Amino acid sequence: MSNYKEIIQKIEPELQKVITFLEGEIMKIRTSLLSPSLVENIKVKIDENELTIRELGTISLISSNMILIQPWDKLYIQPIEKAINDSNLGMNPVASKDGLRLSAPALSQDYRDNLIRILSEKKEDARKTIRHFREDVWKKIQDESRSGEIREDDKFKAKDELQKLIDKYNEKIEEMTERKKKEIQG
Repeated sequence: MSNYKEIIQKIEPELQKVITFLEGEIMKIRTSLLSPSLVENIKVKIDENELTIRELGTISLISSNMILIQPWDKLYIQPIEKAINDSNLGMNPVASKDGLRLSAPALSQDYRDNLIRILSEKKEDARKTIRHFREDVWKKIQDESRSGEIREDDKFKAKDELQKLIDKYNEKIEEMTERKKKEIQG
């Protein structure tokens, strides 16, 4: 006889991956508070190769609204500058002899509204993914109940436990996106 708890436990790592992915996506949304994750994965073309800024130098936060990128080779400064300009971040890098400085301009209300819309889309995508996992697990539990592997009363216990787990992860999504929304609104 199958144990419904095992079935539910199998999706928890997948749900955690959804949260981890959403965290990464949220970090990429620029606010007036900068983070190195905003630029570290931007692709830079160097001699027919595409490398990330993280692979080409150090990225440090000088203040909450300024990033310093120090390439390991001074020849990387121009390609990094071009990649940042091409990335649609809305920030203009300032090149100096030791690297590039990026400062965050003040956000207009239209831009803030657009960021909140993007954040809402990412939140909804994460929720859809979690719903998809819930539906798959519930279908598996129902199938095993029909075949007699799970008892009828365990099926309803499983439904309750599954919903509690889904609610826990939806709550995490809500907390993360609300925190970022407040950051965007300043």
